[in-house]
Amino acid sequence: MYYDDLPIWGFLGKVDKEGKADPSEYKYYLFKHLIFEILHNKDRVIEITVRSDPNALVYLTEDEPVNVDFMYTVKWKETDTPFEKRMDKYSQSSSLPHHLEIHWFSIINSCVTVLLLTGFLATILMRVLKNDFIKYEHDEESADDQEETGWKYIHGDVFRYPKHKSLFAAALGSGTQLFTLAIFIFILALVGVFYPYNRGALFTALVVIYALTSGIAGYTAASFYCQLEGTSWVRNLLLTGSLFCGPLFLTFCFLNTVAIAYKATAALPFGTIVVIFLIWALVTSPLLVLGGIAGKNSKAEFQAPCRITKYPREIPPLPWYRKTLPQMAMAGFLPFSAIYIELYYIFASIWGHRIYTIYSILFIVFIILLIVTAFITVALTYFQLASEDHEWWWRSFLCGGSTGLFIYAYCLYYYNARSDMSGFMQTSFFFGYMACICYGFFLMLGAIGFRASLFFVRHIYRSIKCE
Repeated sequence: MYYDDLPIWGFLGKVDKEGKADPSEYKYYLFKHLIFEILHNKDRVIEITVRSDPNALVYLTEDEPVNVDFMYTVKWKETDTPFEKRMDKYSQSSSLPHHLEIHWFSIINSCVTVLLLTGFLATILMRVLKNDFIKYEHDEESADDQEETGWKYIHGDVFRYPKHKSLFAAALGSGTQLFTLAIFIFILALVGVFYPYNRGALFTALVVIYALTSGIAGYTAASFYCQLEGTSWVRNLLLTGSLFCGPLFLTFCFLNTVAIAYKATAALPFGTIVVIFLIWALVTSPLLVLGGIAGKNSKAEFQAPCRITKYPREIPPLPWYRKTLPQMAMAGFLPFSAIYIELYYIFASIWGHRIYTIYSILFIVFIILLIVTAFITVALTYFQLASEDHEWWWRSFLCGGSTGLFIYAYCLYYYNARSDMSGFMQTSFFFGYMACICYGFFLMLGAIGFRASLFFVRHIYRSIKCE
């Protein structure tokens, strides 16, 4: 509950479990008298607390309707605290020493992961590549027997365009837009726009910035689609616009209907829905089309260091751990391990009553997440090419985005072990909206993973002489 953007915590009832082992024997009571204490400085509210009257109880255990007359008492008290400092109490709660120690432990854990991964790439991957370059330049015949240098022999297939290139370009455009959205949100957070518990500002910023960055999605998708020699750029643009908004819109319609059925305040009013629709129709869609037209007319060509052969090379049989799903599991685990400690505080802030204001630490963790995702995707792409598997386009995107699946798996753990949520409405809201958030992470990190792999593949094939 909020009053003048100030959070209010209190108990609405209690459960009597004393001496009862069977949950069916629990007794449930509802408080019908709440006492509010409001501290004010002249005409400005500084702090508000609420407590329940333990003597005003209503027994609710019987499954029968009960008529309750609710009462409340308000006590006003003067305070000298200035209005500008009323949020300090909530901001400082997430900066307490024991909280900061956990956050810094999270960052140290993430940094160790980055250093280990970077060291792995520097000492193993680069040395192998260096040996590959030397062998290809001086003794090509001796390299024929080396399985790990098989990437040289698929130079005519490695830049062959992927299957379903319209969907691939749309996913790349949507992921790029979501990455831009995340950067702008972090900039606003770091300059102090999102003060504690002004959640409306965050949601408003998400809607407005997503609408304004839709041109980036259109430009990226149409430009890359045309580079892949696609012709149906209009259809590609429609797919780009609906790839993320479509599932989000369907999820919102279902969950808002559930909230209306339960007569909950979580349901968005009709006026707000109309405003969001107008933003989508008058801002998002036109910018998407303009970006798509600009991307189509950019005349950019795909930079492939090697010529593509007429017929694709057959991919040799691969062991089970080289398949897509095991590779996704390996790719998603390391980035998730770098952020999982911070995830609890973010979840507790969104779905619980904790306060999260240390945006600088969150931004550092976000940068570490991007670095680890890019590095692990590049490493797996190299091993895939070394085994003469040239279908790396979709694999790099899926491996990069697999962290989103790990985050959704963490949702199951958080719901069962860390939260007190129950009932159809809370469950559907939690898993529905978290599915959309994790899907957004999947697209964003998938785009990061593919871009890193594309840069790496171009670099290694530009360094050798291809016939």
